[in-house]
Amino acid sequence: MSPKNTTPAPVGLERSTLYISLEISRKSWVVGIKIPTRDRIGLHVLPAADTDALKILIEEQRAKAERALGQQVRVLCCYEAGYEGFWLARWFDEFMSIETVILDPASLLVNRKAKQRKTDRIDAKKMVRALLAHDRGDSSVLSRVRVPALEEEDRKRKLRERRRLVKERTSLTNSIKGLLKLHGIFDLDPHRKDFEPRFDDVKTAYGTPFPAQARKEILRILDRLQLAEKQIAEIEAERDEIVGKGATIAIADTAAGSEEQVAAKIAILSQLKGIGANDATLLVNEIFYRDFRNRRELAGWVGIAPTPHASGDTERDQGIGGDGPGWIRANLIQMAWRWIRYQPDSVLSKWFEERTAGAKGRMRRVMIVALARKLLIALWRFCETGLVPTEAKLA
Repeated sequence: MSPKNTTPAPVGLERSTLYISLEISRKSWVVGIKIPTRDRIGLHVLPAADTDALKILIEEQRAKAERALGQQVRVLCCYEAGYEGFWLARWFDEFMSIETVILDPASLLVNRKAKQRKTDRIDAKKMVRALLAHDRGDSSVLSRVRVPALEEEDRKRKLRERRRLVKERTSLTNSIKGLLKLHGIFDLDPHRKDFEPRFDDVKTAYGTPFPAQARKEILRILDRLQLAEKQIAEIEAERDEIVGKGATIAIADTAAGSEEQVAAKIAILSQLKGIGANDATLLVNEIFYRDFRNRRELAGWVGIAPTPHASGDTERDQGIGGDGPGWIRANLIQMAWRWIRYQPDSVLSKWFEERTAGAKGRMRRVMIVALARKLLIALWRFCETGLVPTEAKLA
């Protein structure tokens, strides 16, 4: 979603603006530069992550343009969102006071030929042209990624770390169970406290002592599993502490975007039956901290808004857009299933049951996505305005 404060450059300002693009890779950085006095886009190759060389290059090009024009030159830079995150935009702002546009790579227009040329140099030039058009006011040439505040970005770490640890816990548990089943043992659960003493005396299903190497492997995996469980418990304790703290805070008494406001919003959402602490944390820290102007923007960012296809007499729905992180979308669908279970008397649950009366399989899977969209919008309104979803119950 593009920030609200992106305004086109005044007419003629592009003639005194230095447009810069960065094509970032682990090996090198390709820098595309459009000087106001030239139509040609220059290309420069720098060592990867060499910010000193980048700063020198930009200052040299700016000084050259200012000498040619006889006036100060504005600098506008862009690069694609990726694994590098937002550190470079923050570096530009802190050390060079340069405005940076981080763009969604999938939003750049491409030629629809069967094969198209793609190199870092071509991409660098393409980004400069898109940046120039965007600065003139054509917002369709690229989608600008919102740069979160450092505190907003850091709040996401807790839930994402827990998600990674839960996946690791599942993988380690399955590894232990797989080794046990390899020798015909099905009644040992590595999560039970008595697993180790029982495992010391275990024998294979065919009556021989458990193989020594497999035993050592299981015990090493068990050490990693117990560490993962310990860290999950620590993260969940921190999460619950935030919920408890937020329950004593009124949103009206907090500053926008502050830690207190975030804690209060999480606590408020957790009051709804069927919305757990993890759900509330995900909604507030991953979605609701953004500035959505309406429900369409909200559903569109998550990727559960419908995608129409209408051309001439043809008119059909292509399904959901699928934008945004897939794991967030999956969590919202799970949240919708829990909502039906714990809020059966709510208007949303009744709507779902009426639309799927007697239906099974695919119809219910399609409609649960529609319910997830409605539920997300209802929870957003509840978080922002205090409007409780119709006939929903508080815990």
